[in-house]
Amino acid sequence: MRIWLWLSGLVIVIDQITKRLVDTRMQLNESIPLLPSFQLTYLRNQGAAFSFLSGAGGWQRWFFIALAVIASVFIFLWLGKLRPGQRREAIAWALVLGGALGNLIDRILYGYVIDFLDVYLGQWHWPAFNVADSAITVGVALLLLESFRPNPARQDT
Repeated sequence: MRIWLWLSGLVIVIDQITKRLVDTRMQLNESIPLLPSFQLTYLRNQGAAFSFLSGAGGWQRWFFIALAVIASVFIFLWLGKLRPGQRREAIAWALVLGGALGNLIDRILYGYVIDFLDVYLGQWHWPAFNVADSAITVGVALLLLESFRPNPARQDT
């Protein structure tokens, strides 16, 4: 089901375009309010999700690059093994792959990931994220939903 790789490519293109727009048109830490409880805030994340290991001293860049490469190869190979009837799973994995590669590009080029989507309530802020993170989240959610669907091929007869 590698036919769905176009979706991964679309995620990468949208992710990189939006990150370049933020990088070239905003100052670091600048915020632009858009809606109540939602703004653009330009941040640079050297860690992983929720800034995990962001202050680890630099080795985490190479660790996250290696992890993203390994995961991307695994996902690419997995996509090739899916059957035509596994369309929803293929879409989900293609979203995860596109997101992983989008953030990998940032890590390789800059040593950090550009985050800019900022959701908040009062003084509380959800950790800022980007299009790649969103694609990964939607892909994983779809995989979880798919795992709860009845699958006749999995049932014992």
